[in-house]
Amino acid sequence: MARGHPGLHRDSGKTLHPLIQQADCRCLLPQMAGKRTTFREQTMDTIRTRIKETMESSIHSENPPSKKNKVTSDVAPTLNIFDGFEALIPGANKEVGMLLSDFAKVMRERSELGASQVRELEDIVKEARGIESHLREKKEQLRRSLAVISDKLQG
Repeated sequence: MARGHPGLHRDSGKTLHPLIQQADCRCLLPQMAGKRTTFREQTMDTIRTRIKETMESSIHSENPPSKKNKVTSDVAPTLNIFDGFEALIPGANKEVGMLLSDFAKVMRERSELGASQVRELEDIVKEARGIESHLREKKEQLRRSLAVISDKLQG
């Protein structure tokens, strides 16, 4: 296993794919292995394991392969990884579709709630403006009444 920064490949300094980093982290937590139950999680674990094995074999190989073997060895693990991804795509598409429909439903409910709250606030503002207008009229009437009383007392 490469030492140093967990996201960097030891030899090249390139950042590893997040799935590879997660695969390394999963190996550090074996107590969680028994808690995986869904098909998606099992598929992801298989992919992580394949990626990890591929990376470890390329990092820890003591005898560098010849140029012909290198091409073959690089292509074979890549094809295995892509097979895992291709198997994952239909389930991922279905899950993404379900998440998007749930998101759309929540957003629709929130917009309906927001619209009803906006209507309610508009009604409150109309009522407040009506009360304000009524109070201004009463204030003006009171001012006129006090002016009449003041004139009578002075006169």
